[in-house]
Amino acid sequence: MSAPAKQPLEILPELAGKLSALDAPGEKIAKAVRSGLGPGTVKDLLSGTWMGHALHPLLTDVVIGSWTSANLLDLLGGEDCEKGAERLIAVGIAAYPAVAVTGLVDWADGEPVGDEVRRIGLVHAGLNAVGLGLNIASLRARRNGNRGRGVALALAGSAWMGAAGHLGGHLAFRLGQGVDQTIFDQGPGEWSDALAADELLGGEPASAQVGDTPVVLVRDGEDVLALHDRCSHRGCSLATGEFRDGAITCPCHGSRFDLRTGAIEQGPATAPQPAFQARTSAGRIQVRLEQ
Repeated sequence: MSAPAKQPLEILPELAGKLSALDAPGEKIAKAVRSGLGPGTVKDLLSGTWMGHALHPLLTDVVIGSWTSANLLDLLGGEDCEKGAERLIAVGIAAYPAVAVTGLVDWADGEPVGDEVRRIGLVHAGLNAVGLGLNIASLRARRNGNRGRGVALALAGSAWMGAAGHLGGHLAFRLGQGVDQTIFDQGPGEWSDALAADELLGGEPASAQVGDTPVVLVRDGEDVLALHDRCSHRGCSLATGEFRDGAITCPCHGSRFDLRTGAIEQGPATAPQPAFQARTSAGRIQVRLEQ
């Protein structure tokens, strides 16, 4: 049986994903970030909970756009556009810390998913740091009157940023980091059997497999509440989380969801959980997506 076909540029994430030497420092860094920045307002702000998707990709456009625009002025505008190019490079440098911090927060939450995410994320950050250093050197050279050196350094910086962006795309679009983990599996549209009614104890979350969909169920007084059990943030099971005051908290990263509606009460999740209607029929609990 032949090996699966690969795209030519897959060599970079493939090599980065094999750098096992990054595991020990990566685990320490991620643990420190998660310990130092627990669930709450600041983490919700940095994660993008308030806007419905991750904040980091949006901020990268500021840095990439500024530096790319500077490159175009250098190549097409000549010396007459030098002041504009300098200002654009400075804007990218000023915006970089916010991009780095939001990316670090996202990566730290994704790190437990597997070695590949940890390693590629660190290489992605390292390449970006080199790009930053080259653009800082470019700005310094320009201000010292060496425009040619400044242009060369800025172009080199963009090349490094392009490689970093390739790895960032791999993390998002091939490894699913930051993607709603329930988007391709919303749950049953028709009433479907979940579990026996007497298996669901009051106040204790229980997990059931309904077709291809994992479901977490909680008995709250006379009501049975049900959500998709795969946390939209990073895919952890909600069934092992804490149920309190009509909401359930993800045990991995602290996202909290209203059990009746699936709405986010606390991030870092950016997408709500699919909520299910529940009923009891012939001693069995059945669920379906909210109609």
